Amino acid sequence: MSRCIAIVEDEAAIRQNYAEALAKQGYQVQAYANRSEAEAGFSQQLPDLVLLDIGLEDEIEGGFDLCRMLRSRSATLPIIFLSARDSDLDTISGLRLGADDYLTKDISIVNLCARVAAFFRRIGAMQQPQADDEVITRQELRLDMNRYSASWHGKLIELSLTEFWIVHSLAKHPGHVKSREQLMQDAHIVVDDATITSHVKRIRKKFAAIDNAFDAIESVYGMGYRWIDH
Repeated sequence: MSRCIAIVEDEAAIRQNYAEALAKQGYQVQAYANRSEAEAGFSQQLPDLVLLDIGLEDEIEGGFDLCRMLRSRSATLPIIFLSARDSDLDTISGLRLGADDYLTKDISIVNLCARVAAFFRRIGAMQQPQADDEVITRQELRLDMNRYSASWHGKLIELSLTEFWIVHSLAKHPGHVKSREQLMQDAHIVVDDATITSHVKRIRKKFAAIDNAFDAIESVYGMGYRWIDH
């Protein structure tokens, strides 16, 4: 069965271009012009990935509201913002709401399709049987690769797909510095350095909400990040 992609975009020409390009790649495509249409569709069944604009008709931040709703329903659903708004504030806001990536509309169709394919490869990798690392434990961290769950001090942490893979990449080899490029490779994504930085900040915030003394993810200036076992 082919993967289903939802496009939420209020400009008809852009929506059609994306839909046609993705359909040619073999995906099922659901296209929505506004938040209410999308919510009605998602209430029936969630797609496998969502491409989401921020401004939706008369709702300046309708995409943010939709992202918040989607993330409340699924921690693992890949959500990619695709917007003409390229300010750092919008990017950070989108990632803080739990989006996996933030792209601007000047991205080529070829690059967009490659990003989408990368997300589905990552999902496929997670669905493969795991060998010796079905469960990874580091200090108070427990990562269950079969259930796709993360916990700290026995308390569940809701991580997005990208966040989970970043934590997995760091915790699998404690003390080893992972560059932003290596984290991208391990997470099967292609984003800029600022996006990785924003993801790491969001991950730290989620752990700190449970344990305000959390300091297991260390920044190594000019190099990247590493997981520290105390």
